[in-house]
Amino acid sequence: MPAAPPIRVLLADDHTLVRRGVRLILEAEPDLTVVAEAGDGAEAVELARACDVDLAVLDIAMPRMTGLQAARELSRRLPGLHILVLTMYDNEQYFFEALKAGAGGYVLKSVADRDLVEACRAAVRDEPFICPGAERALVRSYLERLHQGHDLPERAITEREEEILKLVAEGHTSKEIGELLFISAKTVERHRANLLQKLGMRDRLELTRYAIRAGLIDP
Repeated sequence: MPAAPPIRVLLADDHTLVRRGVRLILEAEPDLTVVAEAGDGAEAVELARACDVDLAVLDIAMPRMTGLQAARELSRRLPGLHILVLTMYDNEQYFFEALKAGAGGYVLKSVADRDLVEACRAAVRDEPFICPGAERALVRSYLERLHQGHDLPERAITEREEEILKLVAEGHTSKEIGELLFISAKTVERHRANLLQKLGMRDRLELTRYAIRAGLIDP
């Protein structure tokens, strides 16, 4: 019986050295091959749609579009694609947001050399994989609640507002944000005003601080 073809992996991380290290870990295994690399979430979405990929391994904090935003977009556009989040954040909120965004696994960079390979294999088998200390039963319970349409904790801001907040904090103008998100600059300004009001903030500096606390951008 012929061997199954290797799992085709897309890596997305804005640090070249991290991508290089992760690639070395994965390509040491005969059943895994890295076929594409992205430096931010938006590029990851473009490459996943253009390439024949089985699994996307996404960092959380990336420019233009975070890994969580990319995961949500990929889940909508490519529902058959398996998604794994690789992050430095040992944070329950990110963990649940990753599951909600469509990720099947959550691995800390600090233990990637130990857990990443098995996490990739588990994700492609549609088995949940999370960093040590959390229980698989917790993941299954959460996914069941999602699939059954039960209420989940409300987000402070909408997905579109989160996209705009990130880009504002990165210093993009309303015109640039509009071009990136395919909306008008006027619509961007309206969302920005809503963000300030909703979060009780006065200016871009306060929005940037909020974006850092929320893990949308690196400090």
